[in-house]
Amino acid sequence: MKVLLVDDNRLMIEGLQNMLDAHGIEVAGTATDGLQSLELVRRLKPDVVLMDIRMPLCDGLCATRLIKAEMPESRIVILTTSTEETDLFEAIKAGACGYLLKSMDASELVEALEQANLGVPPFSPNMAMKLLNEFARLSNKAQPEIPASQMPKAPIPESKLNPREIEVLKFVAAGLTYKEVGARLNLSPRTIKYHMSEIMARLHLENRAQVLAFAGQSNLWSAQPKK
Repeated sequence: MKVLLVDDNRLMIEGLQNMLDAHGIEVAGTATDGLQSLELVRRLKPDVVLMDIRMPLCDGLCATRLIKAEMPESRIVILTTSTEETDLFEAIKAGACGYLLKSMDASELVEALEQANLGVPPFSPNMAMKLLNEFARLSNKAQPEIPASQMPKAPIPESKLNPREIEVLKFVAAGLTYKEVGARLNLSPRTIKYHMSEIMARLHLENRAQVLAFAGQSNLWSAQPKK
């Protein structure tokens, strides 16, 4: 996997590069502003672009729009300190396939990059919850108000999933990483990843975004597992 790092903080770039090198991930190149990142994506064709938001000349959101407009197959993951919903939603609208916070640890970042490379959108847990809540709000807004007792629910197809898979699905829908789900269920992240691949195959879901959409349709946020 080849990763392009985009951040105007050179110390951050150096730290990320050393960390990724230690985990066997190739850093194809580095950029300190959005315009430079566009040129490097054209030339280097990285598998994943790890993009900061706050940068001079051309910020990460603008750069994401430019890259996706020219090379729509590009996988761009935002890595930022911003927990603002506006930045999150604008990043998704710009074409980013993931949104991560710089407060995450190294192993979580490596896992997130591996997910992105496989086409699974990675999100920091609290940012995933913001997306889930917004999906719920928009879904409720689009429907006429009816009594809660009469509210139809799309149950999880238990005939397709076993109890463990339903539990894993609820945790992932709540925004937890595979590592965090594994810690709660006393399972390895690799086992959780296997369960999710089985769940997605049985429910005909192709990526994490569709998992979140399914969670919304199934009212999973009203039945989240105890943490």
